[in-house]
Amino acid sequence: QVQLVESGGGLVQPGGSLRLSCAASGSIFSSNTMGWYRQVPGKSRESVALITSGGITTYEDSVKGRFTISRDNAKRTVCLQMNSLKPEDTAVYYCRLLTLRGDYWGQGTQVTVSS
Repeated sequence: QVQLVESGGGLVQPGGSLRLSCAASGSIFSSNTMGWYRQVPGKSRESVALITSGGITTYEDSVKGRFTISRDNAKRTVCLQMNSLKPEDTAVYYCRLLTLRGDYWGQGTQVTVSS
């Protein structure tokens, strides 16, 4: 049973920073993609940043230059460093692990950017 546990969300002022972490446990296929998605009420969940097991990254246009995704394969963790946060970054952020054996999601963590 694969589980993803997120941490690091919270309330931050515009221009501030937060770091989200996601720890994976269970039997995980070595070749996989991990990523962060976000969702606001009434809208579809959108991809924010992805990273393959080989370290290739992709970012949603609005977060390029502000967010950085990283992973530690030995520790089975993926992190999202979010800088220069804007009110429009407010959302529930979800961790995702996509492998040939399955598609797994974390429970989500709230990020609120407000003064």
